[in-house]
Amino acid sequence: MADTVIPHEGAVRSWLGRARVSQEDIDDIVQEAYCRLASLDRVDHIDRPDAYFFSIVRNLLLRRIKRTRIVSIEMIAEIESYAIDDSPSPEREAAGRLDYARLQAVMAGLPDRCRRIVEMRKIEGLSQKEIARRIGVSESVVENDVHQGVRAILRVWRDQDSRIDIRLNANDALPRGRL
Repeated sequence: MADTVIPHEGAVRSWLGRARVSQEDIDDIVQEAYCRLASLDRVDHIDRPDAYFFSIVRNLLLRRIKRTRIVSIEMIAEIESYAIDDSPSPEREAAGRLDYARLQAVMAGLPDRCRRIVEMRKIEGLSQKEIARRIGVSESVVENDVHQGVRAILRVWRDQDSRIDIRLNANDALPRGRL
């Protein structure tokens, strides 16, 4: 199997590069793909090892993309885990407080009902049914408000991060004075 897969690594790496995947992530994805292939009990069912390899890499890339999106959503749901940690470092505690304050500021920009529904669902962990009952709306309204609210939060969060990245990159481009 290795002799039919390894020759395609260059093409896979090129494809990932065209997909704007960082070199570090390319290395990780290719390594994980090899690990997946190595862990197979049998390979006689694979007619085209090159296509199978590409498929594994594509699925790993998609999972990685989804995971980065999910991490942002999970951050909203797990924001209180900062206080649960038995011995958070001062840096982690400060970062958690900054993230929480930033999240609260972003959520303050949501319409009142939408903000309350997102808080109840993502922070308090209530079910859609319970939220609908408490507020007196349908479950589809709850589902829609959660969806719209989280999308708005993520959009603002990404925009803020982009502006920060632009400022940091601009500062990196400034000439440094001599000491």
